[in-house]
Amino acid sequence: MIEIHELTKRYGPTTAVSDLTFNVRPGTVTGFLGPNGAGKSTTMRMILGLDEPTSGSVTVNGRPPRAHAAPLHEVGGMLDPRAVHPPRSAYHHLLALAQTTGIRRSRVDEVIDAVGLRSVAGRPAGKFSLGMAQRLGIAAALLGDPATVVLDEPVNGLDVEGIRWMRGMLGELAAQGKTVFVSSHLMSEIAQTATRLIVIGKGRLIADTSVAEFIASAAPASVRVRSSDLSALAGRLRSPDVTVSFADDGALLVSGLAAERSSRRSRPGCSACC
Repeated sequence: MIEIHELTKRYGPTTAVSDLTFNVRPGTVTGFLGPNGAGKSTTMRMILGLDEPTSGSVTVNGRPPRAHAAPLHEVGGMLDPRAVHPPRSAYHHLLALAQTTGIRRSRVDEVIDAVGLRSVAGRPAGKFSLGMAQRLGIAAALLGDPATVVLDEPVNGLDVEGIRWMRGMLGELAAQGKTVFVSSHLMSEIAQTATRLIVIGKGRLIADTSVAEFIASAAPASVRVRSSDLSALAGRLRSPDVTVSFADDGALLVSGLAAERSSRRSRPGCSACC
């Protein structure tokens, strides 16, 4: 579990993160959403113990990140998939991490197979494509079988098959009871990966909610629809999830259905506008 309380990080006169408070719970995939420059990477660096907060606190599995005697067994992270000594092979990169942190050698083979790098494990990591580098970074994050996994933009550089694999892997980690925290600047990707959502902007918390609630809150309250036969149109649009009422100007007000879908349900000759 990740617990963040009144977290602030300043770099000189610049405030990258300001007074953040939220929790990331085990057993679910939590998305971390915000535009580039919102403070996501800075927050993740503090979660991983790479940066110290200016004020406030971060705990991972009940303790500050730097207080864990065996940190790779507690939290695994990927912030920069290119952070590898270029001439070193993928296998030896992972082996070096394992041997310096007391992780058994056989675990290296396990994570290489888990991320699909067996055929290229002997190649220099510096020659990997971005997608392959992402997989290697995830293998390193999983090396210690940590209770908490923190990944910054993990689908960058992955092809369609890789994205599908990533979504499945994140779901499996959550099903194992792990805390999974994944950042993105794309709502479309988070919506297909996460069930919980933390949204920040300019370093401040905007939302802490479920993905379903966030999407619902962003949907238009109603769509205004016109037709030459309003009664027939109202019958076509009504359903258990859709409410139809008549506006003062004669149009229909449709709640629970986006404009595009309202138009598809309408018969030819009808129009929809927000």
